[in-house]
Amino acid sequence: MPVRRLLRHEGVPEAARRALWVVAAGCPGFYFFRYVTGDPVMAMYAMFGALPLAVFCRVPGPAQQRTRTLLAALPAGWLLVTAGTLLAVSPWAAAAGMFAVGFAVSYCGVGGPRLTGLAMAFQLFYVLPCFPPYEPGTLGSRLAGLTTGILLTVLAERFLWPEPDPVPYRAVLARAAAAVADYTSATAYHLEAGGGALPEQEAADRALAAARPSRVPVTERPASPSAHDRALGHTCAAVRHVRDQLDRLADCPGPLPADPAAVTLLRHTELSLRSVAEELRTGTADAHPDPLPAALAAFDTARAGDLRGAPTERLRQDAVARAAAEGTRLATEATRIALGNGPPALHPSHPGADVFAYATTPPHLLWWRRLRLHLTPHSVHLQNALRLAGALACARLVVGALDLSHGFWVLLATLSLMRTSAADTRAALRPALTGTVAGAAVAALLLYAVGDHPLVYAVALPFVILVGFTLGPPLGPAWTQAAYTLAFVLVFTQLSTADWRLSEARLVDVLVGCAIGALAGLLAWPRGGRGELGRDMADFLAECAVACRAVTALLGDDRLQRDRAQGDPLHPARRAMHLAEASFAQYLSERMHHARPGPQWEAALATGRAAVHGAELLLMTHQEGLRVPLPPGPAAALTGLAGQVAQEVLRAADSLRSSGPHEPRTTVSRYPAEESGPLHRATDRQPGLSDAHVLLIVDTEAWLTGVAHDAARTRAAPSRADVPATRRGDPQRAMGNRRALGDRRR
Repeated sequence: MPVRRLLRHEGVPEAARRALWVVAAGCPGFYFFRYVTGDPVMAMYAMFGALPLAVFCRVPGPAQQRTRTLLAALPAGWLLVTAGTLLAVSPWAAAAGMFAVGFAVSYCGVGGPRLTGLAMAFQLFYVLPCFPPYEPGTLGSRLAGLTTGILLTVLAERFLWPEPDPVPYRAVLARAAAAVADYTSATAYHLEAGGGALPEQEAADRALAAARPSRVPVTERPASPSAHDRALGHTCAAVRHVRDQLDRLADCPGPLPADPAAVTLLRHTELSLRSVAEELRTGTADAHPDPLPAALAAFDTARAGDLRGAPTERLRQDAVARAAAEGTRLATEATRIALGNGPPALHPSHPGADVFAYATTPPHLLWWRRLRLHLTPHSVHLQNALRLAGALACARLVVGALDLSHGFWVLLATLSLMRTSAADTRAALRPALTGTVAGAAVAALLLYAVGDHPLVYAVALPFVILVGFTLGPPLGPAWTQAAYTLAFVLVFTQLSTADWRLSEARLVDVLVGCAIGALAGLLAWPRGGRGELGRDMADFLAECAVACRAVTALLGDDRLQRDRAQGDPLHPARRAMHLAEASFAQYLSERMHHARPGPQWEAALATGRAAVHGAELLLMTHQEGLRVPLPPGPAAALTGLAGQVAQEVLRAADSLRSSGPHEPRTTVSRYPAEESGPLHRATDRQPGLSDAHVLLIVDTEAWLTGVAHDAARTRAAPSRADVPATRRGDPQRAMGNRRALGDRRR
C-alpha cells in the first residue's frame, strides 16, 4: 500500500520515465564500450551524453518537434566537447572557456524554453572534457561516445514510454477567448435588459488566469522572439484588453439606457471572438475576411449621427464598447499571424504599422533585438548569466588550484545548487549536503564490502538509477542527491580501480562546489528577481506615463502624424514591458518570494498593458489621422487630461519604488464621465469641431481614464501581507485572483 501511494505521487511517473530513459540510453553504450571494446573514454561519454538530456532537459513541443530539437543538439555537443578538450591545456584557458560557454548558454535562455530546456546538457558537454588529463588524441572517442549517448536518448525519448503531447498554448488561449466571448454575450444582454452580477465574468477571469504564462508549463510558454510566439502573446493581451473593457461596461453605474448600436456591436464582437477561439483550437486560420471592421464602420456612422446632445455617460459607454471591438479585431489579426498568415496591410508611415512589425521582420533580426534588449545591468537574464558563468569559471580555477581528482563533480554540484536568488540557493543547500553525505556513506560501505568486482557495480547501476531517480519527487531533494551520488560513484568505479576513497572524493568535491555556488549567489545579485522587480515595474509605468502624453499629442495633431521621423511613441514602453515581464516571471519562479510582503505586481502590469495595448488600438483606429488639427480648446482639454493621467501613473510608479504604505482601497471612479472636461468639450460642438474630432476625443478620453483608474488601483493594491492566510501557500493564485484581493478593475 505505501508503495502504491508513492507511485501515485505527483511527479513520480515523470521521474520514472526519465530514469528508464537513462537506463535505456546510457547503460547500453556504457557497458558496450567499457566491457566489449575496452574503451573507458568512449564509455564515459556515452553515459554522460545520455544522462543530462534524459534527466535534466525539458524540451517543448510534440514528439516530432522534440526529436528534431534533440538531434539539433548533436552538432552543438560536438562543438562543446571539442572546445573543452582543446582548452583543457591549462586551467586558465579552461576557466575562460567555461565562462564563455556558461554565459552564452544561460543568456540565450532569453530565446525561450527550447534553448532553456537544453542549457544544463550543453554546459555539462563542455564541463566534462575541460579537466585533465589533456588528451586531444582521445577526441574521436569522446565524440563517438557522445554521439552514441545522444542518439540512444533520441530513440528512448521517442519510442520508450514517450511523453504525451502537451496541451499547446493556443488551446489554452482558445478556451480564454471562448470564455470572453460568453462574457461579451452576457454583457450585451446586461446592457440591454439590465441585471445583476454576471457569472460569465468569473468564468472569463478564470480562463484568462489559466492563460497567464506563469500558469502554463515552462516548455509551452510563448516566450521566444519568433513571430509565432509574439503573435500568441499579442492575442492573449488583446483578449485580456477586451475583458477589461467588458468589466467597465458591466460596472457602469446609473440608469442610463444602452445604446442599441453598442449592443449590436457587442454581438458582432462576440461572433469574432468565437471565430478566434475556433481558429486557435483547430490551428487553422479562417480564409474569410473578418466581418468586424464593417460592423465597426457601421457603428461609427451611427455614433456620429447621435453625437449632438448625447450625454457624456453615453459617449464614454460607446467608446468603451468600441474599444472592446477593436481589441477583438487586434486579437483576430494576431491569431492569424500566429497561424501563418501575414499582417494586415498598413502603410509604413501609419502609426499602427508598428503594432505588427514583428510579422514582417526577419527571424534573425527578431533574435538579435531580443538579445540586445536584455544587454542591460538591470536585466535578470543578464544577471543570471553573469552569476552562473562567474561561479563556473571560479569553480574550474579552484579545481586546478587544489588539484582535485574528480573536478567534474565540483562543477556539477555548482550547477545543480545555484538558483536565481541567494534565499533559494540557501534553501537548496541543506538537502544537497545531506543527500551527498548519505549517498557517499552508502557508496563507501558498498565499495568496502564488494571490493574490485566491476560486475557487481554494473548490475547494481540500473537498479540504483531506476529506484533512486523514480522516488525522488515523494522523498525529496535529499533523496535525489543521494541517488545521484551513489549512481555517479558506481559509474566512475567501473572506469577505474574500485576504492572506497572515491566516496570521500565525491563528498569533498560536492562540498567545494556547494560552497562556490552559495558564495556566488550571495555576492552576485542576491535578491534575484525581487531585486529588480520594483525598479523594472516602476520604469515600465514611467514609460507608460510618457506614452500617454506622446500618443495623445500624436493623435490630435496631423503634423505629428505626417512626421514619423520621431519613431514609434510606444517603443520605450514596450521595451520596459519586456524587462518588467521577465523580472516578474523570475520572481514567480523563486520559491522564497512569498516570504515577504510586496505590492500587487499583477495590478502594476495590468496598468502598463492597458496603456500600451490601448494606445495600439487607438493608433490603429485613427489610422487616417485628421485633416485638420483639433481646435485649441478640445486639444487643451485632452492634453490636460493626458497630463493628469501621466501624473497618476507616475504616482503609482513611485509607490512601487518606495514600497511604502498603500492608499485606502476604493471602488469609486476618480474620473466620472459627467465631470470629464474633454467629453464636455466634445458635446459643445464649437466651430471647427468635426464628427471625426469628437470621435477621436471620446475614444482617447475613454482610454486615458481607463489607464488612470488602473493606476489608482495599483496604488491601492494590497500587499502580500493582506492576502488571506489560506491563500499564502499559493502565491501565484493569490497574486492573480483579483476577486480574492478585492482588486476589481472597472
